[in-house]
Amino acid sequence: QLQLVESGGGSVQPGGSLRLSCAASRRTLEDYNIGWFRQAPGKEREGVSCISSSGGDTYYADSVKGRFTISRDHVKNTVNLQMNSLKSEDTAVYYCAVDLFDSSCYLYPGSYDYWGQGTQVTVSP
Repeated sequence: QLQLVESGGGSVQPGGSLRLSCAASRRTLEDYNIGWFRQAPGKEREGVSCISSSGGDTYYADSVKGRFTISRDHVKNTVNLQMNSLKSEDTAVYYCAVDLFDSSCYLYPGSYDYWGQGTQVTVSP
């Protein structure tokens, strides 16, 4: 079993920033495709960003492109999501997930095999 834990969520003003982190207790995350997803009340879970295990390619949803950056911290064995210029529309529970089997990452929840518990991000005046 692969245990994932998200951290870094909180409440911020519009235009503010947060950095989310996804950590694994034992496994080396650089071996896997990692995705960040979010789910707001009453809405489907949507892909935010992902980073591939092979070439390190990154992908972003159009709604966050230019504002969010996904990266790997090899020292801490985490995958981070830096979120800048936050908007109220970014309010959601954010989840990290691991895709064990694909050669590259996808912003599709069904591709992922393990999920963290989620961390709340709230953006409001």
